[in-house]
Amino acid sequence: MQYTGSRYVGEFVDGRMEGSDAEYTLPTETKYVGEMKDGMFHGQGTLYFPSGSRYEAVWEKGLVVEGTYTFSDKLQYDAKHWHYCDGYDRRFFTERCDGLKAPGIAQLTNMDPPRKIPEGCYDCGDGFYNPTTRVVKDYKNRFLRSAGVTAEEVAAALIRIAWRLRDCNYRAGCSGCGKNDDEHEWITRTCRKAWDEFVGRRPKL
Repeated sequence: MQYTGSRYVGEFVDGRMEGSDAEYTLPTETKYVGEMKDGMFHGQGTLYFPSGSRYEAVWEKGLVVEGTYTFSDKLQYDAKHWHYCDGYDRRFFTERCDGLKAPGIAQLTNMDPPRKIPEGCYDCGDGFYNPTTRVVKDYKNRFLRSAGVTAEEVAAALIRIAWRLRDCNYRAGCSGCGKNDDEHEWITRTCRKAWDEFVGRRPKL
């Protein structure tokens, strides 16, 4: 753990992390609290993310059997009936809770007012992406990952798709995250950027 930057609080059996009240903290400050066996997440356990969201799951030998992702504002991801910011209902969660703004006033993200994006970067939902360096840094300017690498090793596909559908600042028309190795292309095509571009028909002058 000294080499990875992780921290563990709990019992050991035969030199391996094991017990029902384990607490394992990743270098990204994501924390797992729950059962561990033979050095792996095993049994009931919850991942708590720095953003305030959490992933409660049943684990088997480090893999998710089933789980539920809940955002920091209590919105719960539903893998089967997910109608968040799609053609069915394009409102952000805060718009559902607090109502829509007056006509002519746009709400660009679930967070209102939206975060200021650094010059040349994109807001990809869990941090800012620099397409030149292909690095995602969190909102406190700490390294998260290189493009194409999942944000968390555990339950990454479900969590990242849910996160992006939730906070990636798009409405309808996106096909989702796609393959992890296409992350650069997905972010630059889909996510909100620091600059304005003319989109649509250009009038004749």
